[in-house]
Amino acid sequence: MSDSNVLLDVRALKMHFPFGGGLLGGQKGVIHAVDGVDFAINSGETLGIVGESGCGKSTTARAIAQLYKPTSGEVVLNGEDLTKLSPRKLIEARKNMQMVFQDPYASLNPRMTAGDIIAEPLRIYMARGLLQMSRKETDERVELLMEKVGLSRFFKNRYPHEFSGGQRQRIGIARALALRPSLMLCDEPVSALDVSIQAQILNLFKDLQEEFGLTYLFIAHDLAVIQYISTRVAVMYLGIIAEISGSADLYKNPLHPYTQALLSAAPIPDPAIEKKRKRIILTGDVPSPDKERTGCYFYDRCWKRMDKCAQCVPKLKEVGPGHKVACFLYHDPD
Repeated sequence: MSDSNVLLDVRALKMHFPFGGGLLGGQKGVIHAVDGVDFAINSGETLGIVGESGCGKSTTARAIAQLYKPTSGEVVLNGEDLTKLSPRKLIEARKNMQMVFQDPYASLNPRMTAGDIIAEPLRIYMARGLLQMSRKETDERVELLMEKVGLSRFFKNRYPHEFSGGQRQRIGIARALALRPSLMLCDEPVSALDVSIQAQILNLFKDLQEEFGLTYLFIAHDLAVIQYISTRVAVMYLGIIAEISGSADLYKNPLHPYTQALLSAAPIPDPAIEKKRKRIILTGDVPSPDKERTGCYFYDRCWKRMDKCAQCVPKLKEVGPGHKVACFLYHDPD
């Protein structure tokens, strides 16, 4: 990956949440939600993040957006480390990075009209003196954005309850576009929608990316969605990245045992292929994220584990062009 074209560079990102020790004096501990994540996204591409529920996908996006203050690590956007910026500088930097949330029912204020929801980021930045727009210019941008996401401008005075789920998500996308960001963090933006509507929204994301030159970090648990939308794919497990590669390469040649298990569970719409395919059934449960790991995070459920897997944590290393994997099957410990 060319450093000159990197828009977002995430380095050793950790997000830990302390728990316990409350009024009843319970035992204190730490949830390792994100435990050292490294990746970079080139301008104009889509990096998909996939993994089981609870693996840290959404927490990673929120830590990148600084909605959570990372425990440690760096989040470098356009050459600036967001974790080291003052509150005002961070607000300025966030103009280039907006978020689309999972639930279109919960992410919109039911007391605001669609037009006011889309205009809200503009008004916040104008109130802080970081943007100058007239009322007419604001209204024109809101109407333009509504049409860009497939909504009539005549709907701008309607309230969220008057829209369908897919229409509400279009409002959320228009709101994220209002400040003309270069990076959009999409946190499972189609998982709450019907399958037919999912396809429409995914095509909308692609069209907007081409028109506005957007860069996406796209989170989903649906492997088919990630395959369709992503340029590259990162597979997360228990707060770490197990494998990252170009989308076509990852689906054709998965290396990490966890990636192989994930892909084997995804149905293929071809009865002949599906009948011959061998399903990998993982045994055991996902380990608790409040435990420190001395070996591979996937050790307890891996059918290919070796003695050294219990002793060292494998690092994410490149084993092919643009293909990185954290597994001792492909490289030795340092």
